[in-house]
Amino acid sequence: FNVEKPAEAGEEGDRTDSRDLPSEWLAKSGDGAVYVVDQAGFDAIDTETTTKLLGLFNESHMQYEADRTNDIAGEPSIAEMTEKAIQVLDNNDNGFFLMVESGRIDHAHHAGNAYGALADTVAFAAAVKAAYDATNPDDTLIIVTADHSHVMTIGGYVTRGNPILGKAVYSEGGSPELAKDGLPFTTVNYNNGIGFCDLGAETDSDAGYGCENAAGSRTDLTAIDTEAPGFHQEALIPLSSETHSGEDITIHATGPGSSFVRGTVEQSMVFHLMNNARNLVAE
Repeated sequence: FNVEKPAEAGEEGDRTDSRDLPSEWLAKSGDGAVYVVDQAGFDAIDTETTTKLLGLFNESHMQYEADRTNDIAGEPSIAEMTEKAIQVLDNNDNGFFLMVESGRIDHAHHAGNAYGALADTVAFAAAVKAAYDATNPDDTLIIVTADHSHVMTIGGYVTRGNPILGKAVYSEGGSPELAKDGLPFTTVNYNNGIGFCDLGAETDSDAGYGCENAAGSRTDLTAIDTEAPGFHQEALIPLSSETHSGEDITIHATGPGSSFVRGTVEQSMVFHLMNNARNLVAE
């Protein structure tokens, strides 16, 4: 079917039964259904006449936010998709339920690339703002949470204003601190994972998996730009991929029922909050 296929993708996502599922979906969805595969098609959507919308911008995952401008056919940001989805869904006078996932934050962490993870986090924050701006907080519950955390750590004592991705500096205008081995270190590191990798300006976090410079021991970072998109932080325990971690994650909310989001809540509470606001389950 008509969807972007990078030359290096091989047979990823290809069907062997000759079915064209988007065409089948369009045929079953009736008038007002729209299928888009690129930025131009996305921008052309008439949200007032569209009743159902399917966007497939890649055969697999969408691009990392830092790498999005390199997409072959162009793809919208997560904030743009959030806003467009609400513009279509709010045509329903009975209200709507919308789930937005910024899954590439997770992928960048697994690749040990804090730059990519934080860039996608910023993009997700813009999506949350887009949702808030496009709705009425008096009648719309917005919940922001996660399903797990990662073993990325942020070291203490670093002076205020020091770049989060930079080398650890303890005093304003000072030189990078040195560890017991005489080498500088970064504020952000990973407990485990691929470990050090310097790919410079590379914006695809996944490129780190093929890095021949990956090391299981400390590296002299003195002459290395640790703020570059392609820098992958050092890791204490060398693994083929960074792992999830086990601490509690946070939940934040605004709108009807958001007052129940206080302190630590059981994960099942998230559903009850949504059900209370929208009556998802008929009694």
